[in-house]
Amino acid sequence: MTAAAAPALEHAAAPVPARAVALFCHGGTVESVQPPRERALSLLRMRAVEEHVRRDVGPRGLDTYLLRYRVAGWNGLAADAFADVRWALEQIRDRHGDGVPVVLVGHSMGGRAVLRAGGEPGVAAVCALAPWTPPGEPVGHLRGHTAVLLHGRGDRWVPASLSAEYAVRARRAGARIARFTVAGGHSMVRRSRVWHGLVRDVVLAGAGFAPERPDVRAALDAPAPEGLAVALDLRRP
Repeated sequence: MTAAAAPALEHAAAPVPARAVALFCHGGTVESVQPPRERALSLLRMRAVEEHVRRDVGPRGLDTYLLRYRVAGWNGLAADAFADVRWALEQIRDRHGDGVPVVLVGHSMGGRAVLRAGGEPGVAAVCALAPWTPPGEPVGHLRGHTAVLLHGRGDRWVPASLSAEYAVRARRAGARIARFTVAGGHSMVRRSRVWHGLVRDVVLAGAGFAPERPDVRAALDAPAPEGLAVALDLRRP
């Protein structure tokens, strides 16, 4: 068997010294020890999200990183994507120091990985898009931490019921968590502007560049289940 390649980070530096960092983590599959394909749709989708956020944030001092996993699969107890996210956070701390807040953004398997890493040192907030959160996924580490989830109500790859059940358990464990839903499926192609806009706003707030936008703050403060199944306002830019 060929040894897995090392993980890698695609780095886009801000035009001014970094005051915060956003780490973007793409999706994958349940089982695979093959490296992700260069043209994998999951990677292209997350690169589009990263580019949109970077363009919208502008010259405020946000460095962005896109994580390239060693292998395409989660692979059971190995939790390879989570291991790679932890590796990426170590690299970011080495480059930027411990005082720079990091916002984690992940889609599908990447959503599971960033939620699993939500209690790591330096993580200011997590934004999980259509996250794959199977029953029994740990939640206790999110106590006192902020996570915002968005899921398509028609998702056939990762049913929205999974993130709903996860959000309820995380709220009970003491997480500061909000969950939004939107019409559409798993790919984030339908209403991409809405997906991108929520990520941008969660990143801005987690980085300390802007206050939490009103609908996110209201959902975070609302009791379960009201704050865990909010239909996203499609009128927002």
